[in-house]
Amino acid sequence: MEITLYHGSDHIIEKPVFGYGKSYNDYGLGFYCTQNLSLAKEWAVGKNQDGYANVYTFDDAGLQILNLNAPEIGLLHWLAILLQNRTFDAPSALAWEAKNYLLAHFAIDYETADAIIGYRADDSYFSVAQDFINGTISYRQLGNAMHLGNLGEQFVLKSELAFDRLQFVKYEIASHQEWFAQKMQRDRKARRDYFSLERNRRQRGDIYITQIMDEEMQSNDPRLR
Repeated sequence: MEITLYHGSDHIIEKPVFGYGKSYNDYGLGFYCTQNLSLAKEWAVGKNQDGYANVYTFDDAGLQILNLNAPEIGLLHWLAILLQNRTFDAPSALAWEAKNYLLAHFAIDYETADAIIGYRADDSYFSVAQDFINGTISYRQLGNAMHLGNLGEQFVLKSELAFDRLQFVKYEIASHQEWFAQKMQRDRKARRDYFSLERNRRQRGDIYITQIMDEEMQSNDPRLR
């Protein structure tokens, strides 16, 4: 099936280069896109810098697409991938123990996928994930927080085959005067909703990382669905 992808950048990218980029992004080395044009424009701009939403068609027929939001994949699988690629603050013994537990029990093979669909761990989502690792919020609160602010999904091309399926169509200019303000507003909303609706609202029966480790919960545990 052919879909449209957008990549926000400070320059026009007609031919993305396989193997080029930052290895410490959310899902490792890859070309990070979205299926939402508005999000691409937000991601493209800086405070005082215009950007470009590069537009592509992508044929995913026959490719191995790992959807981290699929029912059979849990939030802790997503978090385990993040832990392998992003730098987490681990100020306590609990945080280090939690990180090692998640990597040992929830890591999945994501590097063999041609492309990955999943949450974008910008500053808002990343701080929520760190709160969970540090034992501040529960698994339920982590799941709810992922949907606050509608921060969007990203579509990441990982393999050379996937890069070959990407065809540049055009670009659209993103004005920082319009899109930077929207980006900041979206981020502020996510943070505000998190602190007002979730972070301080523990519920009876909530599961925290300490319980997950103490009871040696695995990925097939129904309480983690």
